[in-house]
Amino acid sequence: MSADPTGPRVVTPAVLRDWPLPDPAGDKSSSGRLLVVGGSDRSPGAVRLAGEAALRAGAGKVALATVRTVVAGLAPLVPEAAMVPLATDDEGSIDLDEADELVEHADGVDVVLAGTGFVDPEHAVDLLDLVLPRTRAAVVLDALGSAYLTEHPDGLHHLEGRAVLSVNPSELSLTAHVDPDETDADPVAVAAQVARRSRVVVLCGGTVKHVVTPDGDAWTVEGGGPGLAASGSGDVQAGVVAGLLARGAEPAQAAVWAGYVHGRCGERLASEVGPLGYLARELPAQVPAVLAELVVRPW
Repeated sequence: MSADPTGPRVVTPAVLRDWPLPDPAGDKSSSGRLLVVGGSDRSPGAVRLAGEAALRAGAGKVALATVRTVVAGLAPLVPEAAMVPLATDDEGSIDLDEADELVEHADGVDVVLAGTGFVDPEHAVDLLDLVLPRTRAAVVLDALGSAYLTEHPDGLHHLEGRAVLSVNPSELSLTAHVDPDETDADPVAVAAQVARRSRVVVLCGGTVKHVVTPDGDAWTVEGGGPGLAASGSGDVQAGVVAGLLARGAEPAQAAVWAGYVHGRCGERLASEVGPLGYLARELPAQVPAVLAELVVRPW
């Protein structure tokens, strides 16, 4: 599906129903395999949020690759996911010597979600530079994972468009090397610049989200409310993107659907809990119901 060439197309349920997701697969292996690479001693919960969101979006098998020090506490929170415990460097992040281990695991999956829970952009660049050029899986870069494209704009060209960048406006500005005021003034133009340069689909924003492809197609997703600014909310959105990719959606479709689903999950919680104060960990449980709202069933 292409967006309106005169400007971004506003995403509605009707738009999504005319662009249906691939039918659910019959077993967990054919529903897609996903590797989440992220976390640190300081942010142990981020990979949990992303992994659970991916499972809620329909991914079949999910593995969480994170620092060994947090695995014992993390595993009972996401018993459906496999754990890939990794050595920790002196700063509490994934040790760079674990790059070969990550590449080996990435060889066996359909999608790699990287950046969730990273706390140091320089470390993110160094680690991902050892991993991403050696993988052929589709890639979702989240949050500080965007630093990789800041330093290596062509770092995902080998994937031939099978990549999504999920960021907030500040991260998009850094990736594009522009002043934040420029992004605030025209986020679609800045996103288009990054999408075209790095050959990735860009999903950016909060209450108002923008999705732009390398070819310049663009969509706007409105709604969600201020509660989506909660810490960890972006990890959930990236997990939904990755989960939809794993089950067979194309990158633009995964980004558009994920942006809408994320916003609708926030709206559902706002009506149940209040416009502010709900937690990011409450968002993934809303994902199946939102997806069900959008599916036209033949029965």
